[in-house]
Amino acid sequence: MSEPQEVKTGAGAQICDREGNPVADSCASQGKLLGVLYGTAPGRAMLKVLTKPFVSYMAGFALDHPLSTAAIPPFVLKKHIDLKEYTESKYRSFNAFFTRTVKPSARPVDMTPETLISPCDAKLTVVPVSEDTHFTVKGADYSLAAFVGCKKLAARFRGGKVLIFRLTPDDYHRYCYPDACEIGKTRTIPGVLHTVNPVSAEHDVKVYHQNTRTVTMLHTENFGTMLQIEVGAMFVGKIVNHPHGKRVARGIEKGYFEFGGSTVVLVLEKGAAEIMPQIIENSENGAETVVKYGSAIGKAAGAE
Repeated sequence: MSEPQEVKTGAGAQICDREGNPVADSCASQGKLLGVLYGTAPGRAMLKVLTKPFVSYMAGFALDHPLSTAAIPPFVLKKHIDLKEYTESKYRSFNAFFTRTVKPSARPVDMTPETLISPCDAKLTVVPVSEDTHFTVKGADYSLAAFVGCKKLAARFRGGKVLIFRLTPDDYHRYCYPDACEIGKTRTIPGVLHTVNPVSAEHDVKVYHQNTRTVTMLHTENFGTMLQIEVGAMFVGKIVNHPHGKRVARGIEKGYFEFGGSTVVLVLEKGAAEIMPQIIENSENGAETVVKYGSAIGKAAGAE
């Protein structure tokens, strides 16, 4: 097996802006608790229960209760969330707040055809795919075939790129289509719900093989065929994808995550797009790049 380039993410690595400047991690305090869960024998025993989907469903049920609104003000304060960016001013539950809708002016979508956009607010890492369809994240080797659930499908993306968009609780948790496209096959791969915080990778947990995920093939107008994958995480109530027709425009909302940190992944074919140099440099230096829903992250191969 050839050796893919290793890229580190999250804990133990920086989060940077688009100029390469370090950005404070608003969720750094979670790492201590997760370190106990993943790094100690009692914690790992608890994980056997906490990673079961029913636990996340129960957490989601509690966060749908009207009494959960009491958690909104301290959350807004702690995460420095600007409520002026959102359409609603009152919420019936914490989950309603968490899945709030942003004003279009706060997340303008770059509609330039040859521009590749971010499907969500996130911390982005770009990972190359080896010729034998493996990729490496935080020292963990992943099989793309195991991730997408099909060896033949994975072979199509040999030598391509995997773009990992890690959402933390302070991010906007709705996501869109990154280009005008025809929607192909969708499959849901059941699994458990480990945290997507990189603490899990430090303890040899392969979240991209184990977590519940939804894989959608997109035949795009400007970037060939790509995969868009939503990965569930611990205490995420559910992944909600909207029904659409056969074709959709770029920037149209694809769905949302209920409470928790989550991940959206794009898998691109070899030579389909050139990612912005600073994002590549940050990734190669072990840093994630802060990106916003609808913002430019690259361009079609050969575009000026």
